[in-house]
Amino acid sequence: MNGDSTLDSYYAEAVSWDQERIARFRRSALVAWRVAAAACLCAVACAVALALLLPLKSIEPFLVRVDRSSGLVDVVPVYAGNSTMDEAVTRYLLTHYVTVCERFNFPMAESDYEECGAFNSNARNQAWSALWNRNNPASPLNLYKDGSSVHAAVVSVSFFKRGNGAADLAQVRYVKTRRLAAGTELDTGHWIATVQYSYSRPSQDPRIRQWNPLGFRIQYFSAEAEMPAGIGGENPAVARNEGTP
Repeated sequence: MNGDSTLDSYYAEAVSWDQERIARFRRSALVAWRVAAAACLCAVACAVALALLLPLKSIEPFLVRVDRSSGLVDVVPVYAGNSTMDEAVTRYLLTHYVTVCERFNFPMAESDYEECGAFNSNARNQAWSALWNRNNPASPLNLYKDGSSVHAAVVSVSFFKRGNGAADLAQVRYVKTRRLAAGTELDTGHWIATVQYSYSRPSQDPRIRQWNPLGFRIQYFSAEAEMPAGIGGENPAVARNEGTP
């Protein structure tokens, strides 16, 4: 009988030891799950905080100016799109826009496409994208895939006022010349473009701002051939109307 009592006591102690080990394991697992849950909550909170802070982060370009005589340093104020631009500035921007957007040179086609898009309004950009679509037979990518290039040279820029007094219209006369890859000149056409433009707040995108720091926008663009000769097989009697006046 004493032997049986000793065995029973031993087995009871062994069971209690196993139960204690299981209880300790469960407590450790519970603590681990709680720590993991707390870590996940912290990670989610950090992600939410970063998402809320992103709109506050912006790149503000600035220009530092040094006076040559006094050596004083100051920061040139950034143009915010509220001032009235001088006619000479608008003339330059219109000349630059027509020169870049009416030319075609395959190595520079992608860069010219993006640069023109930096000046276009939303409506104008839709027409610009449709014009360059490869599915469009009149796309420059299809018209000049033989390796030829087109050069545009502005001849004159004239400004007009509308009936309501708004001074946002201009006519740009320019010459387009098409050349083969070997340099042989094919044809030259005289063109006139009617342009409606405006100034708005410059883009905060550094890539767009490097092309268009003044917020100049082309709202409407319509080009017609003034001379019988066409460029690249285009019908000079058909005007290219792009945008909404």
